[in-house]
Amino acid sequence: MNVFPGIKIIDLALYFEECRTLVIGDLHLGYEEMLNKKGILVPFFQYKKIIEHMDFIFRECKPDRIIIAGDLKHEFGTIIDQEWREVLRFLDYLSLQTENIILIKGNHDTVIGPIANKKNIKIFDNYCFENENKKIYVTHGHYVPDDKDFSDSDVVVIGHEHPAIALRDETRSEKIKCFLKGSFRAKNLIVIPSFNFLTEGTDVASEGTLSPFLDQDIGDFEVYAVEKKEVLYFGKLNNLLNY
Repeated sequence: MNVFPGIKIIDLALYFEECRTLVIGDLHLGYEEMLNKKGILVPFFQYKKIIEHMDFIFRECKPDRIIIAGDLKHEFGTIIDQEWREVLRFLDYLSLQTENIILIKGNHDTVIGPIANKKNIKIFDNYCFENENKKIYVTHGHYVPDDKDFSDSDVVVIGHEHPAIALRDETRSEKIKCFLKGSFRAKNLIVIPSFNFLTEGTDVASEGTLSPFLDQDIGDFEVYAVEKKEVLYFGKLNNLLNY
């Protein structure tokens, strides 16, 4: 499903068709080990599920460039064993598709450098490219940049928020990951969901938002939910608030 001409949602990824660029974010590899160290025992299942979804995405598109929009790993101040193991494996997996891998630094990636250096991957605070004569600016989303590329951009893509919506009936509620499409300072804004499968994310209709990009009335933002790799258009967020 296209959110704009030439910009397509494929599962939990955003694909720019003309320049064959794929954007994913917020994998938080290492999350299970972190939880286990805190006494919250969960199985180590996330990496396998990430690869299952990536395999599906790569059957749908053949990117020349892959951008990870921040928070590839989870722990802030160190690199734990699971992160060393799974981040290196994941980068090797992506390199089978393309050598052009762009890693944007998220707020959880304070010590991502040693891992990236092992694979000769450069780390960026943000990344800018063109698609169908539009300037696309990708940043993690935990702060608002002030550089010229950002000022000149037409479309901004962020992660960080982990957006989801909660569908409720009389007895139960279920969260579904979603993309959001809206605007920020007269620019088109796309918020991508997390690629983390331990949590669905934050219900943007009721739980508030984290990113300064969303420190505004987002009722007119459009919602594209993703369930079992299928994209479902839900219209404006206000419609869900009034449902």
